Amino acid sequence: MKKTLIVVDMQKDFIDGALGTKEAVAIVPRVKEKIKEYQETGGEIIFTRDTHHEDYLNSNEGKYLPVEHCVEGTAGWMVWEGLEVPGAIYVDKPNFGYPDWKNYDLEEVELIGLCTDICVVSNALIIKALYPEIRVAVDAACCAGVTPESHRAALLTMKMCQVEILGEA
Repeated sequence: MKKTLIVVDMQKDFIDGALGTKEAVAIVPRVKEKIKEYQETGGEIIFTRDTHHEDYLNSNEGKYLPVEHCVEGTAGWMVWEGLEVPGAIYVDKPNFGYPDWKNYDLEEVELIGLCTDICVVSNALIIKALYPEIRVAVDAACCAGVTPESHRAALLTMKMCQVEILGEA
């Protein structure tokens, strides 16, 4: 069975940039270890990148979150240095959830990354809805939310929707 690790939005702007948090910085070593585990066992690795453009502040998301971030081609848009994997798949998504997971042959999925309460939960629930019979898991120790409280709330939401929660909450 093919195992896929989806590394959600581990980008500079979410770690120590425009929307960075100390919790995001703290998970980087665990994320690096998880990626290494998948590399060593031959698992598939997919990185998502939150991808905006110069007109971000005029978008619907920009109206609710008026902080310019992850503008394509900027330093803040880049995957955190040291996490990149040669041969991995990179998916640029224009908003929280990537709608085209149906184009991937997913058999077993684990998600990690940022932010638990926005993009991780969105992608986990999209995948679970598209592939209701596969194992979808989230490693809580490799995720961080906007706040610790919203991180825990997102984990509970995912658990209620039959997403397996791994690691420390």
